[in-house]
Amino acid sequence: MALVALAPSAARADSGSVTRVHLTGDVRIPGGTTVELLRRTLVLTAGEKRHLAARLETTSSTTGTVGLTNRITCTDSTGAPASVVAAAARNHEGYDTETYAKPGHLPVIADLLLTAPATGTYSCVLYGSAYSTLPGSYHLTAVAGTTWLDISDSDQTGAQWWQNPACESADTAGLCTYVGDGAADADAWIFYDDGTPPTKWKADPSTVTVTAQANLELTTCYKGTASCADTREEYARGKNAVADIRFEFIQLDSTGHACRTHSTASRKTITDEGHHFITRHRLPNIPVEAACGTRTFLMRIYVKHVSGQTLKVDGLQGGATSLTNGIAFNDR
Repeated sequence: MALVALAPSAARADSGSVTRVHLTGDVRIPGGTTVELLRRTLVLTAGEKRHLAARLETTSSTTGTVGLTNRITCTDSTGAPASVVAAAARNHEGYDTETYAKPGHLPVIADLLLTAPATGTYSCVLYGSAYSTLPGSYHLTAVAGTTWLDISDSDQTGAQWWQNPACESADTAGLCTYVGDGAADADAWIFYDDGTPPTKWKADPSTVTVTAQANLELTTCYKGTASCADTREEYARGKNAVADIRFEFIQLDSTGHACRTHSTASRKTITDEGHHFITRHRLPNIPVEAACGTRTFLMRIYVKHVSGQTLKVDGLQGGATSLTNGIAFNDR
């Protein structure tokens, strides 16, 4: 593990300032292992909220496909989990890949809203994992400088966390949400009609604007994958998938209906080589409209299958690791 002195971050991900710690030297992540990359210690009071964002950028030793997972974990002074684990995953498609913004360099970002369950000291860690069925040895390398961990410097008062329901990797219980062909639905509303417990959020009486963000993890369901229910696998590997995604944050009126809808939309191509695909969405500085009559908001993500492989919406794994989630903040 290598890190620098704490320094203010230029990024503004939430209410108030953010401190970022960078990886100062490249760190190898051998195949089949999970490696601690960065750690921060926080002293918090019960109920205090902090936003953590972790960026893990990797290169690969091989032209083959290697799974990459970025995890943020926070534990108390006894080592007990203080929150869910926030994770984001994507397959690194090899050092010869030219489709990334920087050829051969794959960045993956995860976010977590930590609410301290009790007054005490907490350790928050960025972990990187590498895994593959490739023969022989292989490794990923976490890149210095562009791998970092951000933590808000102050209490994110009133912030709220969303996560979708349980969805294990192989989905042997058939609990996951799918969009695509065959038995899958053509579209879905995440955090809205996917079994997520109904969750609305009320902005603080003193805030003028709010910010919303979400991470959505999608997985292609090609025939023979171990990451989807067998009944959702329609096509052989190599067909890939295209989906339209719209992130919405809606201010409600006094009847509970939409008053102001704020949204951002994009079309994404998810390759079977990439397989797992994290998308990150953000709506900053949303005005709280007095004319709506309430300060209550609803978050949801619309996913529509356009073509290709059926897509699984990844959810809570092992009762502890969240792959699809959202956060709302009061701006100050």
